[in-house]
Amino acid sequence: MTEPPGLDYPRMVHDALRDVVRQALAQVAEEGLPGGHQFVLAFKTGESGVRVPPFLRDLHPEEMTVVLQHQFWDLEVDREAFSVTLAFGGARHRITVPFAALTAFADPAVPFGLRFDPAVQQARGEDAGRPADEGTVPAAEEASGPRAGDAAKVVRLDRFRKKD
Repeated sequence: MTEPPGLDYPRMVHDALRDVVRQALAQVAEEGLPGGHQFVLAFKTGESGVRVPPFLRDLHPEEMTVVLQHQFWDLEVDREAFSVTLAFGGARHRITVPFAALTAFADPAVPFGLRFDPAVQQARGEDAGRPADEGTVPAAEEASGPRAGDAAKVVRLDRFRKKD
């Protein structure tokens, strides 16, 4: 007997996590970055649709981390990607990053963070994110943001739920 096609819950969760990043960036594009918030975004520079200046791709052939805090301009967000102008070496350059290329997102001011697992993405033949464990979200370790090889600090969501 053939099993009926199932619901792809992991993909749904991954899409929802990417949408969290998209919504946060879209809100900042509309209203500006509130208070002490900052966004740390890591992404694969070789992924399809990533546009960075050649000198940055040479410096970061696999992965790059950028911070949106005080000096960023012209943030634009659509369903598939975001574009922003940042200063590198004193000169402004525009980058475009599809959400599928993200490897991490953090807002250390809260703290809140997500890590996107490329191995899971490749196993399913798509790009997607996932939380570290069910019911937990990895948080950024420090204001400098997520780095490859660092262990994630896990924040349990039930800590933030109101108790009756």
